[in-house]
Amino acid sequence: MRVCKFGGTSVGSAERMRQVAEIIQENETAIVVLSAMAGTTNTLINIVQLIKENKTGAAGLLINQLKLKYLNESNQLFSDFGKSHLLDDHIDGFFKHILEISERNYKLDLEKEVLAQGELITTHVFSAYLNCLGLAAENISALKFMRTDINNEPDHYYINERLAEMIHEHPKTRFYITQGYICKNVEGKIDNLGRGGSDYSATIIAAAINADLVQIWTDIDGMHNNDPRYVNSTQSIEKLSYTEAEELAYFGAKILHPTCISPARVKNVPILIKNTLNPKLTGTLITNEHKDVGIKAVAAKDGIIAIKIKSGRMMMAYGFLRKVFEIFEAYKTPIDMVTTSEVTVSMTIDNDLYLNEIVKKLEQLGEVTVSRNQSIVCIVGNFHDESRGLIGQVGMALADIPIRMLSFGSNNSNITLLVNTDQKAEALNYLSESLFKTPVYV
Repeated sequence: MRVCKFGGTSVGSAERMRQVAEIIQENETAIVVLSAMAGTTNTLINIVQLIKENKTGAAGLLINQLKLKYLNESNQLFSDFGKSHLLDDHIDGFFKHILEISERNYKLDLEKEVLAQGELITTHVFSAYLNCLGLAAENISALKFMRTDINNEPDHYYINERLAEMIHEHPKTRFYITQGYICKNVEGKIDNLGRGGSDYSATIIAAAINADLVQIWTDIDGMHNNDPRYVNSTQSIEKLSYTEAEELAYFGAKILHPTCISPARVKNVPILIKNTLNPKLTGTLITNEHKDVGIKAVAAKDGIIAIKIKSGRMMMAYGFLRKVFEIFEAYKTPIDMVTTSEVTVSMTIDNDLYLNEIVKKLEQLGEVTVSRNQSIVCIVGNFHDESRGLIGQVGMALADIPIRMLSFGSNNSNITLLVNTDQKAEALNYLSESLFKTPVYV
């Protein structure tokens, strides 16, 4: 069995849903994971904010606008069968539920209940459409099997057991339709896996059923060797290892959620990224293989903060770095990059929630300098012995770009460097010209 995940743009209209139905029929049987229709989650977030501000009238208007959007697309979808208004009552019921929540005294634990409605409505519409096509489809709620544990991590044992039971309950089903992103937490309350978490849902499910393949369908033809928003003439990458894909996803390649690699890696389930708008394109296959040596791609991550600590107490001392890292651990703030010299240590973070508290603690250890508006540029590939001369090649490509920090990955899969954000696009283009021989346009 395969798992097929479709993002919001892939199910963003009646026309797109028809196309998705055609795509999945290439599989004998599959679990189909859907995001909410494009734009839904952002609208629901706005609704939640209005509810928080007790602006229930404005929230009601947004709810009604979103309902009309779903009714319109549903009516178009089912007009194929002369049943334009088939789901009107069901859709109206979903939005009445959202309105009921908005009319209550607002409670924080209701926020995620509101956000979950987008996926629930979208899967209801799509599974009904498949059944109208004569395909055996069953809408199985992720809220009945997707659960996180006390550490907010997927409860894999529970997921495996419940999902197997639900599939067993519907033995004649060809397509099991479920929601990405949403889940319940250890307290049994509606929760979610974070923004972009539908990819994560798909690979968790794929690992649970030992799928032979998980397909991530999106609106671009696989992972590219550079960021097409800033660089012309980027190319899709045919094959990547799990490690390479994970590095790219973490350091800015938005096409894939960084957390989704791990479940697939554990069960050695291949991930295939495909373009819903052009399904004949090869896409990107992600496996455990590391055969192709050399540079694969470049990605960049914005919103980075660089912190430098200068202290004579570091010299010939032990335990200093431990004290530094313990401060970040106490405030649950991950570190992306670290470089050290005899008297300084520099590191980067992408979360400034506790920055002031962290800086105050660090100032007890030495002189602290904070630089905002930084970007990490990550060069990913399978380097090993072929990496000789690579640092020089990167340095020459970026001769006119000040580099704040540089780190060579211990697993021989990446080089990361820190630049000012206003020079990121220039850096990406120079690297593309040098490493992939594509013209620079900046």
